[in-house]
Amino acid sequence: MSEPRNDQLTPAQHQALADELAELEGPKRTAVVQAIKTAREHGDLSENFEYHAAKNEQGLLEARIRTLRARLDNAVLVDASGLNEGEVGVGSLVEIDGDDGRHMEIEISSVKGDRSVSPDSPLGRALLGRAVGETVEVEAPRGSWRARIVSVKSEA
Repeated sequence: MSEPRNDQLTPAQHQALADELAELEGPKRTAVVQAIKTAREHGDLSENFEYHAAKNEQGLLEARIRTLRARLDNAVLVDASGLNEGEVGVGSLVEIDGDDGRHMEIEISSVKGDRSVSPDSPLGRALLGRAVGETVEVEAPRGSWRARIVSVKSEA
């Protein structure tokens, strides 16, 4: 079994994961248990699609709960107050211009989101600790590229 990873999370990101866990352990788990109970009442379990679907959903739910618990238990809370103005850290919202002309707005975050980039990714590693106006070299699996940091906003 692999070592649990220590995600760097801001207090807001930690709270978002804790809220998701509370939702899954409360109302979602109750709904799945009720669906299993209702499906059992339909009779023969060997040919009962609703029962098997509900049990499958329960397995997925419990796996997500275990994942969230492990992430929260092993999380390292970071404080952006130690960063200088305009410096990239975990939780920063960063605008960059790539050397290919693409403009991107991303968040440095271990919590998945529409525009999030892990601090452990090639782009995240290249940006951490850098400041507005700097150009970074991103060593990605598909090749290197450069980007200029246009703006940095802190989560707070």
